[in-house]
Amino acid sequence: MEKNVSIETEIITLGQFLKLAEVIQSGGMAKWFLSEHDVFVNGEQDQRRGRKLSVGDRIEIPSVGNFVISR
Repeated sequence: MEKNVSIETEIITLGQFLKLAEVIQSGGMAKWFLSEHDVFVNGEQDQRRGRKLSVGDRIEIPSVGNFVISR
């Protein structure tokens, strides 16, 4: 089951997304989380916390869940 994560801006970074989706508790945990977990953005593995995400992007974190960016 995919969870919708709503954003109010045009883009959001992967690090900001992790905090907004309540995957991590603080922005400072993003670097550590991405080094320890597989994260797939639109089917491609990506570990860059600065990766830009926009409405419609799909994020899969096998140990956590599936997410879709929405407005």
